[in-house]
Amino acid sequence: MTPNPAIRGIVETCINVSEMRRARQFYESLFGFEVMEHSDRFCAFRVGPGVLLLFTQGTSDQPMPVTGGVIPPHNTVGAAHFAFAVSREELEIWGRRLSERGIKVESEVVWTRGGRSLYFRDPDDNLVELVSPGIWANY
Repeated sequence: MTPNPAIRGIVETCINVSEMRRARQFYESLFGFEVMEHSDRFCAFRVGPGVLLLFTQGTSDQPMPVTGGVIPPHNTVGAAHFAFAVSREELEIWGRRLSERGIKVESEVVWTRGGRSLYFRDPDDNLVELVSPGIWANY
């Protein structure tokens, strides 16, 4: 049996949003993410070495031809969850920034390994987590 080659990280995370303009403004203004590509259908943000993809709900339920192949349908239903890595020193600054913008922190967790998480919702009810090192054995 062939051994598994190493997975080196997550390249993309994709969520669906009801209003692209509102969602793009939320992520761009709160985090300052660079928009790499966008349309009414989707927006791709640079998030460190990874990509956060926003798709307008209902626009990813059909195959999409692209140069080099076809992207299979991947429309998701319901709210998602994802976490952005932040430094321990900056987690409190993020808490203040969220408060200043009227974004309610839904929960804060102090993990047994020493990491901390702040949880809040985006305008489409996706659960966003800001997390410092010390929550998993590998982070």
